[in-house]
Amino acid sequence: MALPGSFSGRRPSTRGAIRWPAAACNHAAVTYSSTKMKKAATHIVSVDPTFAEIVESSPLCTIGKGARTTLTPFHSLVVSVIAQQVSVKAADSITQKLHDHLGGEVTAGRLVEAPEGELRAVGLSGAKTKTIKGLAHAIHTGALDLEKALTHPDDSAVVAELTKLWGIGRWTAEMFLMFTMHRLDVWPTGDLAMRKGWNIVHGAEGDIDPKILEPLGDPLRPYRSVVAWYCWRAVEGGSSSW
Repeated sequence: MALPGSFSGRRPSTRGAIRWPAAACNHAAVTYSSTKMKKAATHIVSVDPTFAEIVESSPLCTIGKGARTTLTPFHSLVVSVIAQQVSVKAADSITQKLHDHLGGEVTAGRLVEAPEGELRAVGLSGAKTKTIKGLAHAIHTGALDLEKALTHPDDSAVVAELTKLWGIGRWTAEMFLMFTMHRLDVWPTGDLAMRKGWNIVHGAEGDIDPKILEPLGDPLRPYRSVVAWYCWRAVEGGSSSW
């Protein structure tokens, strides 16, 4: 059994069928720019020409362009936890049920007060309920200042801060950085689908050892998140849902 917060090979949904009211998102998220994404694509292909085919057959990377920009940092981190180890469809369903159950207010205060049984009833596992309750308690009591943590420019420092909490591992923190903070140089080598996509792009089969893949991303800085995005598209055959 995978530990809470470990990779699932599935990214959190960015399609966002639910549209929440926009929050004051002054949390150092990177603003989407088509010019920046064109620059990233050009850089990736110049460094590693094997990406040319998937880049040319895909639209520009959409990291930072999705509906999750309307979520508060806390709410989005909760969604990242929900996405652990389940399909996008299941995660979307549970997220919607939780949103409805809390009356549209997915806040630390509401989740601290919510009985564990009610959270389990919307589809959360025992481990995820513990993780979300622990996260809510840490923020509600001030043990974790999420807004302050997210202003740190060093991605590894943000990951280190988030992974202090039970049930939030590197994969969850990295997906949060990519799809909420829109950081463009995250390298999620713990993600199975990303590793498979890397091999597909390079004409190899199966999986690649994360330890081998880790340094292979160095020449692709500062756009490793975009590289991961193209790897995921390769796995899904260029799915337009990305």
